[in-house]
Amino acid sequence: MDKRNIIGINGSASKNSSNLFILKVIAELGKSEFDLKLIDDLSKLPHFRTELTDDNVPDEVIEFRSQIENADGIIICTPEYVFSIPSGLKNVIEWCVSTTVFSDKPIGLITASASGQKAHEELKLIMETVQTHFTEETTLLIPGIRGKINSDGEILDDKTKNELEKFVQAFVSLKG
Repeated sequence: MDKRNIIGINGSASKNSSNLFILKVIAELGKSEFDLKLIDDLSKLPHFRTELTDDNVPDEVIEFRSQIENADGIIICTPEYVFSIPSGLKNVIEWCVSTTVFSDKPIGLITASASGQKAHEELKLIMETVQTHFTEETTLLIPGIRGKINSDGEILDDKTKNELEKFVQAFVSLKG
């Protein structure tokens, strides 16, 4: 059986973010089942403009939409910024709202931040609105992430390690 092609989106605007490290851990945990291609610089897409969503679409947006459309699934890992998802993540999703690239896609949603509760709720609502397919088992809130991961990207907290393993197992089982 061929491995699934999964896109991992890092919602953080910071280089070497905890969220990027988590996506790398997930890539390792799931490597027998899927190949995870990381998208970790959302600033490459221009700011969303409604008048360009269908006509004269910027090349970067066409490429992003194509990656999402051709993926077998998506995993988003994001921090919370001011009780919301980061603007870069919201921006790339907005570029896809007028399309069906997210429709029926299996998706995993992780919010790893100091608190993260509000952003996690918002992310689930947004991804439900664009008609992705997820379950409670393929969503994970990791509050207090700074104390659970070191600067080398190693998960220090056993509970978080176990939650990530369960998340990957649930994601592998998820069908679109």
